[in-house]
Amino acid sequence: MGKTVSIAKDNNTLKKAYAIRRQVFIEEQHVPEKLEMDAYDEAPSTKHFLLCAQDGCALGTARMRPYDAHTAKVERVALLAAARGLGGGRMLMEAVQNAAEKAGCRRLKLAAQVHARKFYEHLGFEAQGDTYYEAGILHIDMVKAIGNK
Repeated sequence: MGKTVSIAKDNNTLKKAYAIRRQVFIEEQHVPEKLEMDAYDEAPSTKHFLLCAQDGCALGTARMRPYDAHTAKVERVALLAAARGLGGGRMLMEAVQNAAEKAGCRRLKLAAQVHARKFYEHLGFEAQGDTYYEAGILHIDMVKAIGNK
């Protein structure tokens, strides 16, 4: 497959993650920058994941942060258009889940764009509640039990 997922540990890696988010959310999906980039990006408890090709080219990103004592919130999952549908999203989500389990979490929570609902369902997430608009895009909350269920 030739792809790896790592947790961003330095500014250079973070810049790559933010560049992907800018391209996907701000440029492609027209999410206002003030909504896309927020205080959680710089919180010490937030982890940023970066999916890279074998040559080091950044392809995707995700962000995970504590939500409550036993839940991690997954946010800002983004893949460059050329990388979609090739297994990178699954790799990112598996890395996020592994990190959450190592941190002792028992649940993952996310707000999925409705068009990505089936992707998350294939990963074991279940929809909760009604759909709603966030940043002008239809979303649904989803959860997944992990670790010591």
